[in-house]
Amino acid sequence: MSKLIVTAFVSLDGVAQDPQNWSLSYRNEKIEKYKYDEMAATGAVLVGRKTYEVFAGAWPSRTGAFADRFNSLPKLVASRTLKTLAWGPSKLLAEPIADSVAEAKETVNGAIYIHGSLALSQELSKLGLVDEYHLLTYPVVVGEGQRLFGEKQNAELELISLEEFGSGVAGLKYRVKR
Repeated sequence: MSKLIVTAFVSLDGVAQDPQNWSLSYRNEKIEKYKYDEMAATGAVLVGRKTYEVFAGAWPSRTGAFADRFNSLPKLVASRTLKTLAWGPSKLLAEPIADSVAEAKETVNGAIYIHGSLALSQELSKLGLVDEYHLLTYPVVVGEGQRLFGEKQNAELELISLEEFGSGVAGLKYRVKR
């Protein structure tokens, strides 16, 4: 069975929205390797409509080892409005989303990573489908924006690993306690 892993860039105050506005100046070789290793372990990418549209507009034209791997991965897309997907390989997930994700966890080889897609991550967490959180925590306070965890969302987590990247960024991996 595949693990469902939420991977996110998070500020100290929990904001995970629009990390390109506050995370890029901290990038270094260690972070790049961490993200590449994460991509190498990915069996499929799970995203919502908005994230799919942003990624589909940006990634197909990119090249290099990371981009080639990302573009070739199966994309599982949770959307009630999209009818076709141009950036492949992609598959629209059927409703109810909990059933489609549970089925994907049974059939995908390798971990399923949720990138962006905060509302989807929160919904799947509430449904008990998220297995782990892989967070790059940045030494910034953003002050506003959508947070990784929503209002009245509860989760008890167990620290799996902690890695420091020399730029003030910490990589934290947590397993969801059941």
